[in-house]
Amino acid sequence: MTRQQILDLDYLDARSKLIDIAAFLDRVDRAKGEADFRLAALKTALRQLAESTSSDRAAQTLLAFSDPTKEPIAKAPGKGAVGAWAGASDAAN
Repeated sequence: MTRQQILDLDYLDARSKLIDIAAFLDRVDRAKGEADFRLAALKTALRQLAESTSSDRAAQTLLAFSDPTKEPIAKAPGKGAVGAWAGASDAAN
């Protein structure tokens, strides 16, 4: 496909997702209380996405949320996945 065909096909969907993210961030900013590592990971991923000039943005975005450690942990800290690595907030600061 050409760039024009891809833009014609997917532009409005991508635009909608960006507006959803902006609205989500607005709601988080207006809410009371402290944010956690998930917001830090999301902001890191957005920053990397905005600054990237490579063609592997999807991989970079996934890595922004991933646990880079190699050793397994003895016990999971919760019952389900949370979508971001808690240690990412340390790396973002």
